Amino acid sequence: MENAETYSNPLTDRYASAEMSHNWSPQKKHSTWRRLWVALARAESELGLDITPAQVKELEASVDDIDFEAARLAEKQLRHDVMSHIRVYAARCPSAGPIIHLGATSCYVTDNSELIQMRDGMAILRKKLLQVMSDLAIQAAKHRAMPTLGFTHYQPAQLTTVGKRLCLYLQDFMLDLERLEHEMELLPFRGAKGTTGTQASFMELFNGDHAKIAELNRKIAAEMGFVKVIPVSGQTYTRKVDYHVLAALSGIAQSAHKLAGDVRLLANLREMEEPFEKSQVGSSAMAYKRNPMRSERVCSLARYLLSLPGNAAATAAAQWFERTLDDSANRRIVLPEAFICADVLLSLVHNIVDGIQVWPNVIAARVKAELPFMATENILMAAAKEGGDRQLLHEAIRGHSMEAARRIKEDGAANDLLGRIKADPLFAKVANRVDALVNPREFVGRAPEQVDEFLRDHVQPILESRKSLLTGAAEEINV
Repeated sequence: MENAETYSNPLTDRYASAEMSHNWSPQKKHSTWRRLWVALARAESELGLDITPAQVKELEASVDDIDFEAARLAEKQLRHDVMSHIRVYAARCPSAGPIIHLGATSCYVTDNSELIQMRDGMAILRKKLLQVMSDLAIQAAKHRAMPTLGFTHYQPAQLTTVGKRLCLYLQDFMLDLERLEHEMELLPFRGAKGTTGTQASFMELFNGDHAKIAELNRKIAAEMGFVKVIPVSGQTYTRKVDYHVLAALSGIAQSAHKLAGDVRLLANLREMEEPFEKSQVGSSAMAYKRNPMRSERVCSLARYLLSLPGNAAATAAAQWFERTLDDSANRRIVLPEAFICADVLLSLVHNIVDGIQVWPNVIAARVKAELPFMATENILMAAAKEGGDRQLLHEAIRGHSMEAARRIKEDGAANDLLGRIKADPLFAKVANRVDALVNPREFVGRAPEQVDEFLRDHVQPILESRKSLLTGAAEEINV
């Protein structure tokens, strides 16, 4: 329940999944600090420092048993979060207390923990991206050949199909998956670099043995699940890493906003709508309303996430020499909120696409109203093939089109262009074929085949090769 007396973050209190919220929780953060201290002690012990297996075991036993109140009180006195947690951990592990954090600087735990949280957060997002791709693939296949009016400049253009349009969104999310997996592959571990990144403290501990220091880094990285270690660092890893990761998350926001924006427009046209529960209220005043609230929420949150890569870029640019602390408070907000926001967006998009409502009769009616104008070239060619004068036929169609458009706009009348053409003696030889020449399926080009080819050649291989990741990918949240 919300505390009515203090501000609470709606991302976590209202929208976020439990999985992503836990990933950025104090428990995950500080348990990871302790796992890093365990990994450091274990590696140092194995490489010959005076640290016993019993001390390592004592540290391991208390990785998740954290007295947060004691840490809070210690930080109030010390004004240093890492030293506060070292003090609390040492009190819990008296025999191992003297060797906790040996040779390390604060960024050993803070930076490495954030890299672990970003890695684990991207793994959560990858599962949800795959779920959204699967949802869109199902809907695209289902509606592969349903003609619908295409728009350019939000003006009627040539026909496409509902399935083909869904493939445009699907392709965007596919590109997001590629970028996210690229960042997952490139993400480095900071490792044990010391105060300014020179590893001077470890040179002292290991009596100048460079090979042992390299092995120390390898051992810790391997225990924490990393293959790559950043080659050089100051006290912190380069904040460009944060920017690159948040740029990938921004791509997800772009794709989500595009899809949700189109759903909002289509809802106004009554062609396609997001799910709407039986007891859902659209407006406190207008009882008939079916507001696209999920899609609006997607656009709202996406705008926030879209703004965050710029923040990360400014932080990367502002780091003086080996480090400054002006990144710290900023990143405590930006990193968790970027991931939580991306997580919420994908859950919302899954909910929208999985339950999307398509109204074929409304779509067909709009096609019928607009298609006569688009079909005039086919009618013209058919009449010319029957011996008609192409120039006279063209002028006749132009006149009929202008008059039909005038009546639609001025009188609100139905489109009677086809009737006008059928009644014109110039088109007598094709009058009985006009309706057949205006079959919507003849005006969608290769759209159905493009859907088939795209799903078969691009999407299905991705989904099939990552099939195990789809299980349980779409956690239900407050939508």
